[in-house]
Amino acid sequence: MKPLDVAYGLYDHYASLAEVKHYYGLLAIYALARAAQAGEDEASTRRCEAILSRFPDEITHPVYNFPNYTIGGIPQAFLVAEGRMPHRIGVVREYAEEMLTAPRDPAGIMKHPCDRDAEKIWIDTAMAVSPYLLYAGLALRDERYLAEAVCQAVRLHDELLDPEYGLLHQCRGFVAPGAYSRDHWSRGNGWGYFALAELARGLPPESAHRAEVTKRFTGLSAALLPHQSRRGLWRQEIPQPLSYEESSGTGLILYGIGVGIRHGLLDPATYAPAFRRGVEGLARVCVNDDFSTERSCPGTLCPGEGDEKGTVAAYMTLCLPYRDEPHGCGPLMLAMVEAHLAGIADVSLRAAAEESR
Repeated sequence: MKPLDVAYGLYDHYASLAEVKHYYGLLAIYALARAAQAGEDEASTRRCEAILSRFPDEITHPVYNFPNYTIGGIPQAFLVAEGRMPHRIGVVREYAEEMLTAPRDPAGIMKHPCDRDAEKIWIDTAMAVSPYLLYAGLALRDERYLAEAVCQAVRLHDELLDPEYGLLHQCRGFVAPGAYSRDHWSRGNGWGYFALAELARGLPPESAHRAEVTKRFTGLSAALLPHQSRRGLWRQEIPQPLSYEESSGTGLILYGIGVGIRHGLLDPATYAPAFRRGVEGLARVCVNDDFSTERSCPGTLCPGEGDEKGTVAAYMTLCLPYRDEPHGCGPLMLAMVEAHLAGIADVSLRAAAEESR
C-alpha cells in the first residue's frame, strides 16, 4: 500500500473512534495537512481547513496544559503559515503572545502550568510549543516567535539530556524538587526530536539559530540510531533490550530521520537503511490492515508511586500499550508522509487478528 494511503487510512480510522482533539489529535490533524501537502491534494487540504474551522467553538474541550490547543495548535499555525485560512491569523498571534508570557523556570523553560510554584518541566513541552511558535513566526514574520521556538526546544534538550546515553529524560521536578526521571522514554525522546526536526525543516536558511538546532538534532540522531531493534523499531525504554517495541516514539524518530536526510543534515549512507527498515517495520508490526494501531504507550508523566516513581521499571511495566491507543496515530502518519517523500512506493500492513493470537 502507498504510504500516503496508509496515512489517510490511519486518520480516518482514528476519527471514526473519537472526536479528534487533545494534543495527540492535533498532531494527527497536522500529519493530515502534511500528507495533503506532500501529495498535492487540495481536497485533503480543504478537509483540514474544515476540521480546524470547528475549533474552538464546536469542540468540547478538556482542560489543556497549553491554551493554543483550543484553536487547533500546530496544524492551525501551519496552515496559516502556508497561506491558508488567513482569517485565523489573529488568533494564531494571540496564542503565540500567550506563550511568550507563560510561566517559566529560572532558565527560561516553560514549566507545568498546574503547579506554578514548583520548577517542574517536561519534554512534551517541546512538541507543544516549538512547532507552534515556528509556524506562527513564519506566518507573521515575527522573529520573537522563531527565537522562542528555538529557545524552548534547545533548553529543554540541554536540561533533560543524559550525557551517558545522549538521550533525553522525560522530566525534572516531578519525582522530587530538582530530580530527574530516570527514563529514556521512547515517545519523550520522540517529542524532543520532533521539535528539533521541525525547526531544522522550517527555520529560514539564513536564521542565526540554525547552528544550535542542527548541533542538537544531529547529536540526538546519532544517539538514537544504535538502539533501533532488529524489526526497525525503538523500545519503550530505548536502551533496554527487554523493553517492548513502542510505536509512537518510533514514528516520531523515523519522521525526524526522514527530515534530516531530505534536508542534508544526516548522511544517507548511514541513516537511509535504518529509515527504510523502520518504515517497513512500523507498517508491518504496528498498523493493521483495518488501520487500527498497535504498541503505542498510553499517556504518562513520571509514572509510579513512592520509590518507583520515574524509574525505568515504572516506564516499562506501568505504561503498557493497547490497540488504538490514541497517541500513536499522528506519529505513524508523519512517518508515512516522510516515507512517501523518500520515494518509498509501497509498505505492507499486518493482519489485525495477529496481535490478539
